Amino acid sequence: MNTEIKKYEMPQPIKMASLGLALVGAIVFILALKVDSQRAWANFLSNYFYWASLGMAGVFFTALQHITGSAWSVTVRRVAESFIGFLPVAFVLLIVLIFGMGSLFEWVHHDALAHDALLKMKSAYLNKPFFIFRAVLLYALCFLVGGKMICNSNRQDESGDIKLTQQNVKLSAVFLFLFAWLYTFHSIDLIMSLSPHWFSTIFGIYCWSGLFYSGLAMISIWVIRIKKRGLYGNFVNDNHLHDLASLMFAFLVFWAYIAFSQFMLIWYANLPEETFFFANRLQGGWKYVSQGLLIFKFAVPFLLLIGRWQKRVENWHLFMGFWFLATQALDVYWLVFPTFYKEPGFGWIEVGLFFGFAGLFVFSVGRKLSKWNLVPIKDPRLEQCLHHHQ
Repeated sequence: MNTEIKKYEMPQPIKMASLGLALVGAIVFILALKVDSQRAWANFLSNYFYWASLGMAGVFFTALQHITGSAWSVTVRRVAESFIGFLPVAFVLLIVLIFGMGSLFEWVHHDALAHDALLKMKSAYLNKPFFIFRAVLLYALCFLVGGKMICNSNRQDESGDIKLTQQNVKLSAVFLFLFAWLYTFHSIDLIMSLSPHWFSTIFGIYCWSGLFYSGLAMISIWVIRIKKRGLYGNFVNDNHLHDLASLMFAFLVFWAYIAFSQFMLIWYANLPEETFFFANRLQGGWKYVSQGLLIFKFAVPFLLLIGRWQKRVENWHLFMGFWFLATQALDVYWLVFPTFYKEPGFGWIEVGLFFGFAGLFVFSVGRKLSKWNLVPIKDPRLEQCLHHHQ
C-alpha cells in the first residue's frame, strides 16, 4: 500500500495562468468602470459574493468535520483548509466593494431615506458603518477561530497531540454557531438589501445552501486534480470521492428544497411586498434564466449524480464539480442582476471579472496548500480514514 506523503506544488503554468487571469480581471474592471460603471459594480458584487463564499465554505467544511468527528474526510480536509488562503484577498476586495456601494445600494443615499418611510425604519440596520462592522466580524471569525483550527491541525503534524483535535471540536462549535448568524447577515447585506423593500425569512439559508453546494464541488475538483497527479498515493480512494459526491448530491437536493420552500411560501401568501422579487425574475429574458436554474441547477445534475457509479468515476465527478460551480455562478447572477436590468446580458465584463476572480482564488488556495502536508499525518482518525469503505 503506497502511503508516501508528497508535498503539493502548484504547477508553474497554472500559477502563471492564474496570475495572468487576475491581471486581466483587474484591467477589465477598470475599463468597465469607464464604459458602464453600473455593470462593473454589479459584476464585482456578484463575483465577490460567489468567490468569498467559496473561501468561507472551506472553513465551514473543516469545522463541520471536527464537530461531527468524521473520519472519512481526514485525508481530503487539507484542501478545504487551504481555502482560507483566499479570505485575506476577499477582505481586500470587500474594501474595494465598499467604494462602490453608492452604485449598488439604494439605502446608502440620504435622499432616498428622506423620501422612503420603510427605508428610514430600516436605517438602524441598513447603514454603512453597521454594514462594515458586520462584515468585519465575519472575517474576524474566519481568521481567528477558523485560522486557529487550521493552525492546530498543522501543529498536530509535528506533535501528534490529541488535545489539539479536542480543542478543534470546541472551536468548531463556536465557529458554526456564530457563522450561521454572521453569514446570514452578510447575505442579507450584500444581496437582499439590493431590494431593500423585499424580505424573506429563508433567504439566509438559501444563500448558505449555495455556499456549501459550490464549496463541496470546489473541494472535489481540487482533490481529484491532486489525486490525478499521484500526490495522494493511497490516502484518497474511490470511497472518499464517493462520500464527497454523496454530499454534493445531498446538498443539491437541500438547495432545491429551500428554493422551492421560499418560492412556494411567497406565491401562496401573494403579498405585493414579497412577490415583486420573483415577478421581476419571471418576466422577459429573466424567465428563461429562472427556468434554466430549475433545469440545470437541479433536474439535470440530480439525474447525472444519482447513481453509485457516477459518484465513483473520477472524470465524471470532476465534470459534475465544474457543473455545480457554473450553475451556482448563474444563481448568484440571477440574484443580483435583475435589480438593475430588465433583461439579462452577458459580455466581456462578465467573462473578464469572473475569470479574474477565479485566478485570484486558484493562486491563493494553491499557494496556501503548498505550505503544509497534503494529509494531516498525525490526526487520531487517520487510520480509520485509510480503511474507509463504502
